[in-house]
Amino acid sequence: MLGATLLPTISVAQEEDEDAVSFPLNNFYAKIKKPARSIFKNVKFSFSTGYGNTFVSHKLDGFAIYQPKGGPPSIFDAKGSSSVRYSNWVNQFSKDNSVAPASFMASSDTAKLGFKGHALNIPLKLTVHYEWGGKYRIGGGYSYEMMNIGSLHSISYTDKIANFQPSSSSGWMSKYFGLIGVSFYRVGDYLVTGDAQIGGYSPGANFSTSIQKGVYVNVGVLAERELSEYLKVFVRPSFEIKNYTLNLPEAGKSINHNINAFYINVGITYSIPELPKCFIPGCRIQMNHAHGNREYRSREHPIYKKQNPQYGENHPNLIKYKGKNKKKLSPY
Repeated sequence: MLGATLLPTISVAQEEDEDAVSFPLNNFYAKIKKPARSIFKNVKFSFSTGYGNTFVSHKLDGFAIYQPKGGPPSIFDAKGSSSVRYSNWVNQFSKDNSVAPASFMASSDTAKLGFKGHALNIPLKLTVHYEWGGKYRIGGGYSYEMMNIGSLHSISYTDKIANFQPSSSSGWMSKYFGLIGVSFYRVGDYLVTGDAQIGGYSPGANFSTSIQKGVYVNVGVLAERELSEYLKVFVRPSFEIKNYTLNLPEAGKSINHNINAFYINVGITYSIPELPKCFIPGCRIQMNHAHGNREYRSREHPIYKKQNPQYGENHPNLIKYKGKNKKKLSPY
């Protein structure tokens, strides 16, 4: 009877002892402080270069072409005098003062006149963007690229009108833009993102300052390969739409030029690590860890190599399975 009476009392006492804290844990575990730099963990910096091909084209509505024998063509107002002619009407307006007689003339009143050709572009591009939700990104950037206009050929009478290359055909074009993007496919370490860049541009000192230009739109697909949590490499094919208008003052007319372009950029993307590198030179811990009340990333994590910050992956394959050892039936 006595044992039965004491049993509930002992049980209640044991429960109270389990709920009681035997010692203050705060004396043994410091509260980890987040570093201020953690707010930049989703900010990405990208640099790229590559190749571009600009499709230069324009129509000469209201103009006529003057083709001298053995020389480059020039244009003049179809309703005006052929004595006021232009030898360059692409990036600048230059008068043709030659007196060579015409071997062929054609007017836009009776034929479709214009020229087209290609320009070579080598871009150097820097972008900064913010990512969230694992798929969305927004940011901006700047591009500085060499552009060299090649030889242009007539779209009509190609057997009678000679090719010509504008004077001062090489220059440096600058662009500034905003960007938006959405990632839509991932497999392993590869991520595919569709994005658009919208902004303004300045075609360079080899273009007349009187040209009128608007915004441009560049749409592309970005394929990224994650090398580590901080570094990616990517390739981005894209197509760009832009144009400008050049005024010919004495003719009282203007010519609209299309300079749409195809680009393929290759580059790297870097993100600032959320945690600073461990300050102890001899520390060889491969996972994220704490010293005192601050957390650090491992000194063993190179930015070019993928790591799991929880347990480290510096040597995912043992040496006994590498090189000549991988062909052995028994690696021991």
